[in-house]
Amino acid sequence: MLRLINNYNPDFLKEKFITLIKQHEGLILKICKMYGNTAEDQADIYQDIALQLWRSFPSFKEISKVSTWIYRIGLNTAITRLRKEKKHSNKKEIDDWAMALPSSSYKEEQEKDQLMQLAIQQLTEIEKSIVLLYLEDKSYKEMAEIIGITESNIGFKLNQIKTKLKSIITTL
Repeated sequence: MLRLINNYNPDFLKEKFITLIKQHEGLILKICKMYGNTAEDQADIYQDIALQLWRSFPSFKEISKVSTWIYRIGLNTAITRLRKEKKHSNKKEIDDWAMALPSSSYKEEQEKDQLMQLAIQQLTEIEKSIVLLYLEDKSYKEMAEIIGITESNIGFKLNQIKTKLKSIITTL
């Protein structure tokens, strides 16, 4: 695919990197939306992820899929950023949409989606990662590789997350 190991030409790397980012931009944006409360936060997370991908790009050996590599770096970067922000801030930002109560003018599906998004935002960073990968139809094996835990632990955590989401939604 990329075969970067044998070619350290900076222009070659730059072109390949830009192509890779464009091909997987949707994946990166999903991570940003999952972990960013505002459009500004999402843009900052995107930049952080792109920077971390660029830093590790020359050493990417294609042992795993490109998408697995991007997920791993993207999720780790977003989670690290959130942890740093929590240390520097005692208050948690809440999106305007999260504060809005569903009105009767919304279609039923829109209400369900909004409640689910609100519930997902209340999960831990790792739980959000697992939900994102689950919604992306990743296999347990791929999820385990990206998150860094065993496949059986992924199954256990998914069951816990589903129970937790049901509980959160019933209290909303």
